[in-house]
Amino acid sequence: MALLGPGPALPRSGTTTVLLMLLILSGSSWTSDVPAGHNETGREPSPAAQEDHGPDPRHGTNSTNHRKAFPVLDLNYEDVRTPFEISLWILLALLMKLGFHVIPRVSHVVPESCLLIFVGLLVGGAIKAIQEKAPVLDSKLFFFYLLPPIILDAGYFLPIRAFTENLGTILVFAVLGTLWNAFFIGGMMFAVCQIEAAQVGHVGLLSCLLFGSIVSAVDPVAVLAVFEEIHINELLHILVFGESLLNDAVTVVLYHLFEEFSHAGTVTVGDAFLGVVSFFVVSLGGILAGVIYGVLGAFTSRFTSHSRVIEPLFVFLYSYMAYLSAELFHLSGIMSLIACGVVMRPYVEANISHKSYTTIKYFLKMWSSVSETLIFIFLGVSTVEGPHNWNWIFVIFTLVLCLLSRVLGVVGLTFIINKFRIVKLTKKDQFIVAYGGLRGAIAFSLGFLLPNNDTKHMFLTAIITVIFFTVFVQGMTIRPLVELLAVKKKEESKASINEEIHTQFLDHLLTGIEEICGHYGHHHWKDKLNRFNKMYVKKWLIAGERYNEPQLISFYNKLEMKQAIMLVEGGSAAKLPSVMAAVSAHVQQQREAAQEQPIPKISKTREAEIRRILRANLQNTRQRLRSYSRHDLFTDPFEDNLSEVRFRRQRVEMERRMSHYLTVPAKRQETPSVRKVWFEPEHKVYTYDESESPCPSDAAALLDKCDRRAAPESDDQPETQKPSRCLSDPGPDEEGSSFRLS
Repeated sequence: MALLGPGPALPRSGTTTVLLMLLILSGSSWTSDVPAGHNETGREPSPAAQEDHGPDPRHGTNSTNHRKAFPVLDLNYEDVRTPFEISLWILLALLMKLGFHVIPRVSHVVPESCLLIFVGLLVGGAIKAIQEKAPVLDSKLFFFYLLPPIILDAGYFLPIRAFTENLGTILVFAVLGTLWNAFFIGGMMFAVCQIEAAQVGHVGLLSCLLFGSIVSAVDPVAVLAVFEEIHINELLHILVFGESLLNDAVTVVLYHLFEEFSHAGTVTVGDAFLGVVSFFVVSLGGILAGVIYGVLGAFTSRFTSHSRVIEPLFVFLYSYMAYLSAELFHLSGIMSLIACGVVMRPYVEANISHKSYTTIKYFLKMWSSVSETLIFIFLGVSTVEGPHNWNWIFVIFTLVLCLLSRVLGVVGLTFIINKFRIVKLTKKDQFIVAYGGLRGAIAFSLGFLLPNNDTKHMFLTAIITVIFFTVFVQGMTIRPLVELLAVKKKEESKASINEEIHTQFLDHLLTGIEEICGHYGHHHWKDKLNRFNKMYVKKWLIAGERYNEPQLISFYNKLEMKQAIMLVEGGSAAKLPSVMAAVSAHVQQQREAAQEQPIPKISKTREAEIRRILRANLQNTRQRLRSYSRHDLFTDPFEDNLSEVRFRRQRVEMERRMSHYLTVPAKRQETPSVRKVWFEPEHKVYTYDESESPCPSDAAALLDKCDRRAAPESDDQPETQKPSRCLSDPGPDEEGSSFRLS
């Protein structure tokens, strides 16, 4: 024991090293004591394991059970599989979109939609190579999650002026053109099915009409993807894109109609009449649902001044609720979203802050871009996944008939439309409209809803072929064709106050011309709608006093804000916020000073005196404003009254005529009198003061001389003719002789 005396003290670092070694050794002993195959913490060994190992010889019977160590790393993929795969798909879409725009040579040759479909084909092939099930473009996924952002973005930022001015042409192409395509393709495909070599004789007429209604509609997603890249002029863009938006009602009605008829097997006249009624219910019902939610969204935005953060959410939620409400009753969800965005936008922008407006704008653009990218990628993946039923005759005739029906429909309808249009559609315009009728994911999703059989697989194969041909062939060749035909492209022009003033002036001028002509065109109804909106609707949907703000002032404020944002983003106005703050403070001070300044009050006596002075000194108007009638011209009873100013002007005109006086008498021409001139009796002498009368002195002397000359010669004549002889040519004397030129 004496040998174990006190030794030298260990340094602090050595003590720390020893403690770390002990912790590592203890941790290793804990991990070595844990049985293999167990991944749960605090789990006691099973009784069977205790029996196998027996009692612990080191601790005897009083030994304690060892706990499993806390897992530092664990893998649980199934819990996060769905959101993880969705994030990967979105990330892949964004990377493909980024790479497409980074390489300019590719973007000038191949449309973005073509590249995305090609990427989808590659991804689908890779998934199938590893024998995994690839995700398919499900109809519920497409119609409820991917399509609404694209349509909302298109409807919210729809060019209203161009759309309303060409609404008649758009409706003709959307309704009559879609009906023509559906029945022409369906009827001709039924004739093709009767060919024995096609081996599709089991497909009936109603099934062919159902297929025609699916493949006939122009797809808005594909049109947007292609037409925005070629920068076509606004007229052609709004015609094709407006047709793709409004033909949704016709497509939905025809799809459900032929689907019900195909199940029933027979069609009666009553069923056809109900189908026509259903078209109006679907289209007008969808518009009504969108208008209701648009008004609700605008009214809600009146009260968001204290919580600006949630303003964009109201726009998105009300729009999405309008779409879901329309789909709930099998109405047109696309038309509901369009109506909601168009109705909501002007009132919401007047109520929300500029930051909220920027958020709405960029979020809609981002959301619609991601949805469009995912749609085309899923199309490629679904093409690889299958199943397919390839029939050469059916597929080739489907493709040829789609192109033929589109050309015949556009040419025939344009021939009728040009009879009523001021700006005619040229041959080049007709070619672009016909060539731009692209098909897309809507047709594929509608075909995916069909019952699962061989006919569905054959229809889907033909639909995918048509989509690929229109997107790849027509989409890739439309840009060089536009340049070859020298079609007018969109001109990027900055908005200006001058342009806005002239536009409003022309609108008012055309409205007045329509009123005078008795023709109630779209300018007349547009003016009525604007008046109703200004008098009633704005008071309820716009907060504060902004509903009284003139349109030019509102437009000027938007231009100023846009220019300020461009300066800030360009970095050329570092001190712009402080300057704007100073200007706004100065304007606010001026407003407060104007409000504090008392308004002068005038007594009743003083007001009456001012009115008397104005009545005595101001000249009365020479004509009274009357209601105009293009059928009758009413005579004015006050027209015969001769004011002093008119009398003086006639005296000056008479002086000018008498300065060219000739002695040769002229033949009196019997001309009807235009105006009646009253004079005082002859015995009354006209006297004029030079200081008061603008008539020169020589004119007054000449008139007096004329009066003295005419007085002795006309004593026997009526009294009323004496002034007229004085104020006209002297004519022949009493003997009938004439004056001669000396």
